[in-house]
Amino acid sequence: MLPAPLPDLDGLDPETLKALLIAKHNESLEQHKQLSSNSQEIEHLKLVIEKYRRMIFGRKSEKLTRELEQLELRLEELETAQAAGQAVQEDSEAPPSTNSGSQSRTSRPRRKPLPEDLPREVITHMPEHDCCPGCGGQLRQFGEDVSEQLERIPATYKVVRHVRPKFACAGCDRVVEAPAPARPIAYGLAGPDLLAHVLVSKFADHLPLYRQSEIYAREGIDLDRSTLAGWVGAASELVAPLVDEIRKHVLAGSKIHGDDTPVPVLAPGNGKTKTGRLWTYVRDDRPAAQSTPAAVWFAYSVDRRGEHPRQHLKDYTGALQADAYSGLHHLYSDGRIYEVGCWAHARRKFHDIHVTHRSATTTEALSRIGALYAIEEQVRGKPPDLRCSVRQAQAKPILDDFRSWMEKMLRSLSAKSDTAGAIRYALSHWRALTRYVDDGLLEIDNSSAERALRAVSIGRKNYLFFGADSGGVRAASFYTLIGTAKLNGLDPSFYLRNVLARIAEHPINRITELLPWNFAAKRQSAPAQAA
Repeated sequence: MLPAPLPDLDGLDPETLKALLIAKHNESLEQHKQLSSNSQEIEHLKLVIEKYRRMIFGRKSEKLTRELEQLELRLEELETAQAAGQAVQEDSEAPPSTNSGSQSRTSRPRRKPLPEDLPREVITHMPEHDCCPGCGGQLRQFGEDVSEQLERIPATYKVVRHVRPKFACAGCDRVVEAPAPARPIAYGLAGPDLLAHVLVSKFADHLPLYRQSEIYAREGIDLDRSTLAGWVGAASELVAPLVDEIRKHVLAGSKIHGDDTPVPVLAPGNGKTKTGRLWTYVRDDRPAAQSTPAAVWFAYSVDRRGEHPRQHLKDYTGALQADAYSGLHHLYSDGRIYEVGCWAHARRKFHDIHVTHRSATTTEALSRIGALYAIEEQVRGKPPDLRCSVRQAQAKPILDDFRSWMEKMLRSLSAKSDTAGAIRYALSHWRALTRYVDDGLLEIDNSSAERALRAVSIGRKNYLFFGADSGGVRAASFYTLIGTAKLNGLDPSFYLRNVLARIAEHPINRITELLPWNFAAKRQSAPAQAA
C-alpha cells in the first residue's frame, strides 16, 4: 500500500504542523519496531528450521516434516513482508540518490556473487549532458560504477531438421543416401534434451505431465498430456537395460540398505485408489572409504507382502540393513542374508515419547544413543579396520552399559507403558542393532535408504497417485536412474540427455558404459586431459 500524500505544509498552522510531525515520527518508529520484530522472528525461524532439519531421521518423522514446511512458509512470508516494509521505508525517508538506502541495505543478507560463466550483456548509461551542468566545463571520465542484475531468458525451442540428400549413380542408377540418424524414440518428435527435461520435471521436480503441458502451452508449444505420456512410456522401455545393470550392481555388494514406502495407485474401474509399494535398495560404501560406486535401485509392488523383498533379493548374499518389518524376517532364516538394525529407528521410538511425555528415562536413553552417534562422526569416511577398532574401543562399552541400564529400567516400569515398549523393541533386536560394531563396513543406521525415499515422499504430494501399477513400475525405473546419478554427483538432466542421445544405437554388450558412475569418471578425467 502506498503511503498517504502529505498535505500542503505551507497552509498549516504551527500546532497542526507539530502534530503532523509527531504523528509521522510515531509512524516511523512503529515501522522500525515492526521491521525489528520481523528480523528477530526471521532469525529465530532460521534457527528452528535448521534444528528440525538436523532432527529429521526419515520418512517416519512426517509430523516433523509438516511442521518444517509450515515454518518454511512462515519464513518466506516474513522475509517478503520485511522486504516490502524496507522498500516503503526507503522510499519515504530517503530521496533518490547514489547513496540512498545504503544503511538499510547493510542489514540485508549478503548476496552471493553471480556465476562468472553466465553471459554478460553490458548496457552503458551516459549522462544526459556532455558538459558540466553546473559550470559548462569539459567532462573527463575518471572511473565508473558497475552494478549487476540477474535476468531470465524464457525457454527457447528449435526444430532440428535432418536433411539427407539423395544421389543416383550415373552408371547403375543406384541410390546413395546417408542413414537416418537415430532418435531416442523411433519416429518420435522429442529430441534428447526435451525428453530429458520432461523426465526430470516429472520424476525429480515432481511436476505432473498435465502441468507440464500447461507450461509448454504458455510458451507457445502444443504438447498435450497424452503425447508426453507416450514419451515417458517409450523412454522407460529404452532405459530398462540400464536399470537392470544398476540392480545387478546394487545386489552384488556385501551390504545393502533396504526400505519401502506406500504410494497411492488408481484402482481400475471404481475411480478409487489402492496402496502400492515402492521398495528401495541402496549400495553405498563411501562412509567406509570404499571406492565402489554408490547406487540405488527402486522396485514397485502392488502391496507390501513379504514375497516381494524375497523375490527382489533372491540372488543376494550379505548384510541387509533395514527396519524391523516382519515381512523381512523370512529372509534371515537360512543365514544367506543377515539382519543389521537401525539405531535411528530405535531412537525414534524414544524420541516420540520424549516429545509428548518427557521423562528422566527417555532423556537418558536419547543421551546414550547420542553418544553412539558422536563416535560415528569420528569414523565417517575412515577405512573399515579403523572404524571397527574405534567402535570396539568406544561404542561397545557404551552399548553394554546401555543394555544393562535398559534391563534394569524395564523391571521398574509398567509393562504397558510406551517407554517400556521402546525398551523392549531395542532389547528384542539387540543383536541386529549391535552388529555394526563388529564390521567396519556396516553403518549405525539405515539413513541411506531413508534418504533415497525422500524423493518419493515429496513427489507423492504433487502427483497424488499413480494412474496404474504400470506407472509405479515406470516411476521406479526413473527414480533408480535419477537417484543413482545424484549419488555419483551428476546433474540428472545432464545424465539423462546424454544417455538418451546415445542409447538407441549403443551396443547392448557395452551398456555399462552408460552407467552414471562411468559418466562421472569420464567427466572428471576430461579436464585433466584438457590440461
